[in-house]
Order: sequence, then C-alpha cells, then structure tokens
Amino acid sequence: MPILLPSVAPPLAAWLNGQRLPREQLPFSADAIDAAIQAGVICEQPGLINTARGWRCVRCGNDDRRLFASFPCARCGSDCTYCRKCLVMGRISTCTRLVHGALPLPSSRYEAPLAWDGELSAAQAEAAQAVRQAVLDRSELLVWAVCGAGKTEMLFPAIAAALEEGWRVGLATPRVDVVRELVPRFRQAFPRVSLAVWHGGSEERGRIASLVLSTTHQLLRAYRVFDVMIVDEVDAFPYSVEPMLEYAVSQARKERSSLIYLTATPSRAWQRDIARGKRNAVVIPARYHGHPLPVPVFEWCGNWRKRLERGRLPENVLAWVRHRLEQRKQAFLFVPHIDELEAVAGLLQRVDPRIVGVHAEAPDRAEHVQAFRDGRVPLLVTTTILERGVTVPNIDVAVLGAEDRIFTESALVQIAGRVGRHAAFPDGDVRFFHHGKTNEMVRARRHIVRMNETAKKRGLLHR
Repeated sequence: MPILLPSVAPPLAAWLNGQRLPREQLPFSADAIDAAIQAGVICEQPGLINTARGWRCVRCGNDDRRLFASFPCARCGSDCTYCRKCLVMGRISTCTRLVHGALPLPSSRYEAPLAWDGELSAAQAEAAQAVRQAVLDRSELLVWAVCGAGKTEMLFPAIAAALEEGWRVGLATPRVDVVRELVPRFRQAFPRVSLAVWHGGSEERGRIASLVLSTTHQLLRAYRVFDVMIVDEVDAFPYSVEPMLEYAVSQARKERSSLIYLTATPSRAWQRDIARGKRNAVVIPARYHGHPLPVPVFEWCGNWRKRLERGRLPENVLAWVRHRLEQRKQAFLFVPHIDELEAVAGLLQRVDPRIVGVHAEAPDRAEHVQAFRDGRVPLLVTTTILERGVTVPNIDVAVLGAEDRIFTESALVQIAGRVGRHAAFPDGDVRFFHHGKTNEMVRARRHIVRMNETAKKRGLLHR
C-alpha cells in the first residue's frame, strides 16, 4: 500500500480532473481506486439514493419515478434500478459508485489577463461593475439586458477580476451555436488564459482550464469545479424547461461561488421577482450603440400552409425575399418546423440557388451558418434553433407563420433582436408574417416597445 499510493493516487486524481464519473469508467484497477479513496485523494458516493419520494439520481438529479426502470444486473447479481434520464451518458444504477476528486484542483493566477481595449457605454459600465461585485462577493445576480446590449463585454471586467484571484470561471449556455459564437471572442479578449470548450463535438470535453465555455448539458460531467458560474441565455430551451440542467449548474459550482444569469427575455415569474425586489438584478434596456430596438411589423399573409402544400409561397413573403436579394442585404427567414423549412428553402432556391435552410438535425448546419456569417449565403431559412447565438452586422429578419405556438414572446423577441446589433447598421426590418395575430406576438412587440421607452426615460438613446 505505501508503494501504491504515491505512484497511482496522484495520476488517478489528475485523470478525474474535476469530473464525477462511475467508478467503472476509470482506467485504473479496483485496488488502486480503493487505495486512493482510503488516502482521501478521491471520494466515492452511490449513483442512486433512496429518498422519501423514491429514487434520486446523484449525477443528474432526476427523481421522477417514471424515469427509473430495473434490469437483471450482471455486476451485482440482482435486479438493479437505473436512471433513464441520463442514460445517454452511461448507466447509473443502484450498484453504481460515483467517484470524484477530493483535493483542490490546481489553479493559476493571471496578472492583467484582459486584452480587450474596447469601451463600455455608461449603462454597460454600470452593469459590469455590478457583475464584478457579485463575483467578488460570491453572490447571485441576474443581468437582464436587451438583445445586442453587449452582455459579453459586460462580463470581461468580472472575469478578469476572478482570474486575477486564481479562480476558475465557467460560462455555460443551452445552445451549442452560442458556444461557438463566443469562443473566438473570448480567445481574443483573454489570449494568455487557458481556455477549454465543452460541447458534444469538442475534443476538449472534460478538460479543466481557467476559463471554460460549455453547453449546459456538458456540465453534468463536472463536480465542484467553478468559483464563478455564468449561465447565458438562461431562458433558452432546453434549460428553461429541464430541471436536470439547473441541477448540472448547481453541481458544477463550488459550494462557495458566484452565480451570474444573463438573459434578454426573463420569464414572467422572474420579471415579477425583479419588480418585487425578490431577485437581485441589473436591467439594461438599451443597446450599447444607443439606438432603439427595431420594432416588429405584423403583416397578414393568408393561409400560407395551404399555399405551401400547393408548392407556392404567399406573394408578400416572396416580395420581401426578392427585395432583400435586390438590395444585397442578408436576411433570416424563420419558419416553425423542419418539414416546412425544407419546402420553403426548396422554393426559394428557385429564386436564388445560394439560399440554404438549416435546422437542429442538419449535419452541415455549422458549415451553412459559417457561410452565412462570411456573406456567401444571402438568405438563411431556419427554425428557432438560430433565434440566438448568430450575429451578422447588417441583416433583416422575417418570420413566416408567426402565429405558430412555437413562436413564444421570448422566441419572437430574440428573433427581432438579430436586427440592428451593429453600431454601423443600427436599423433594419423585422417582419412577422402571420395568418392571425396571437397574444405572444402582441406581447413580444410590447416587450420591445417597453424597453425602448425605458431606455428613453433613462437617457440611454442617442436619438
């Protein structure tokens, strides 16, 4: 045993490196793992625990009785209960033992890590100071800032302060497209800082760095890693409807840490909490360039689904697309569902073969989005998968079928927020084509108008 511990325990702890994994996934012998546990180098806990409500999965937090099942287990020789919720990451059953490191992870202090030389507006600077203070106080804060307000830049001073303290920072978001959008910006802002990117297609998953950009799903791998946890787009699907992801965030944080939420469209419950002073928040109702948010225009287009079945698009929608092509102005056209997307994209490709459609299941989605960013695609037909996370300086946006229930207030506000984000192109057209106005459409427009009015009252608009 005295020989085993110095040689095996340190590499075992280093291999775990902030992860919490089933014991059988470790590439070490049972004796080596037992020795490391006895030495206090790693800790072990059951994969499932029994509570007053029934079973609870320690990895994903699932306690829904419908999401547990049993099977004849070869490992323990009895019928084992297992969690179906996180089965895609490997089975967690009653005889599973989860292990995680017990020693502090190595960390690095950075002197003046921020290389960004931009300037914050007065509203941005106020929010940035609030975030920085919340980080240093290890407290919780919600930043409610309109689309295009420059939320990312507001984070820079707080992240720099954390890195100077030798703290580890995690920024997580539900959408992989948002992660991809953020990576080059953070590499440029913090060029000397070790940075890891966690998402389904990344080779860096599980690698611990001083700064980690991750999808919220990938946080299920981490355990007590981050001193600063930032959750961007907290209202986005699936985080907004999936308790497992909120649990993942809570498990990835250290017990003493700060939690910063970012959103342009907080839920109505959170908005009520802010109004009643129950949630600590800073509100930024204007974009960094001081121009008002473009307000959506509602335009009736008839029964567009019937037209689509006949292989046609509404004339006013087609005219809107042709006008963008003539102006050589890039545009998004959002549609409710994948089958409709494929039909619409096919019809528009007859007008211009460079037009493409992308959706969540498209294998070449990343390539098409990059081509759009590069200006090689004039119009991108898409679903709500791209309602956030893709920024192009000078575009217009339309929604076909804005009355569909998938287009909630939040989704429509985010879609409208794609337009006018750049200081050189602060205006643009936002058009909601519909077959009957909905309450969600009306709420979305009111939301945008209310933010513009608030910004005007606070003197944040230049015109």
